Amino acid sequence: MVRTFLAGLCLLLGTGLLVGDRVDLSASDREPVVARPGADVDVPPAEPPPTTTTTVPPPRTFSLVATGDVLLHTATWQQAQADAAAVGRPGHDFVPMLAGVAPVVGAADLAICHMETPVAPPGGPFASYPVFSVPPEIIPALKTTGFDACTTGSNHTFDKGADGVNRTLDALDAAGIAHAGSARTPQEATETTLVEANGVTVGLISYTFGTNGIPAPNGETWRANVIDEGRILADARLAKQRGAEVVVVSLHWGNEYVHEPNSQQLDLAPRLIRSPDIDLLLGHHAHVVQPVENVDGEWVVYGMGNMIANQRQPVRSEGLLTRFTFTQQGGVAGPWSVTNAAYEPLVTVFSPAIRLLVPDHVLADPATAGDAALRARATEARDRTTGIVGQRGALQAGLQPLP
Repeated sequence: MVRTFLAGLCLLLGTGLLVGDRVDLSASDREPVVARPGADVDVPPAEPPPTTTTTVPPPRTFSLVATGDVLLHTATWQQAQADAAAVGRPGHDFVPMLAGVAPVVGAADLAICHMETPVAPPGGPFASYPVFSVPPEIIPALKTTGFDACTTGSNHTFDKGADGVNRTLDALDAAGIAHAGSARTPQEATETTLVEANGVTVGLISYTFGTNGIPAPNGETWRANVIDEGRILADARLAKQRGAEVVVVSLHWGNEYVHEPNSQQLDLAPRLIRSPDIDLLLGHHAHVVQPVENVDGEWVVYGMGNMIANQRQPVRSEGLLTRFTFTQQGGVAGPWSVTNAAYEPLVTVFSPAIRLLVPDHVLADPATAGDAALRARATEARDRTTGIVGQRGALQAGLQPLP
């Protein structure tokens, strides 16, 4: 602001400033200063240029957890019936059976299960091996445990025909669980399952080696996806075109009760995972744990065994949980890669109740200190699973025990 003098204003304008008088000009009012030769001019210092701060957003990332087969037998639903009755409810309650993995599953941005068998109508009739039809209460229990999606392409997909396929997918929809691998309509068979994980769009596609010789109901071959290399590659490419940033492929394959991958697995897995449209392979069906392998920086899980089943042989009651952290490299247009790969052995115990447990949690729990048999079983499952998982160099390639 300019200071106003009440006296001598005209004199000041006509003759210049009197000694002792000052006019305070604001920066906006100040005249430019022109230096004359020999003049003593007080030039104000130059103002520094404005500084700018660039904020780099953190890289986009998400965690994915996957587990093995949900393969219910008579004893498992009898246990679920007893658990429901214990709290005064009818029907079946599978939540206590699965509670041991809920903390790990629920902590993931995306948790994927493998629903191997069709569900029955409410109240049954239920059926176990060889043609399955299981209590539908398993589906909401999977949701409660923390699962966001289930793959359904398996050798038991057609066990109860079209009705079994429809019931299973209807139950998954009702529970809010996404699904891939089977379909209720020809239109659904052409769709791509896309799920959100921490703001990232993930495509999920699922296939089986076959359906135990059971033909497609009414000749509707579109109801289940069968392993075919060309189709898998085309479907993965389509998933990327439809918006998937990461594509996960589930494959029901391998030889039952054999830890080593078979020739189909060893031949097909490297070709699939090297596709730019496929980012992770997850395997099921063998009912025992199979190795994990890193192929050119990407991961193949050949088989995760059973998550829950009533197969009481020690190796068949041991399973595998895997967790992969995906991170986008180089900004929003950059590629995705796994920046952390981890595994967790699982074990199902059958006494005093059927329960799915995490061996590491059992061994860390002071409450189990006096249960020598349980701790021995947990140690056996942990050590055997770790040995099998690492048979194809996964541990040297960076796979780590889940902390």
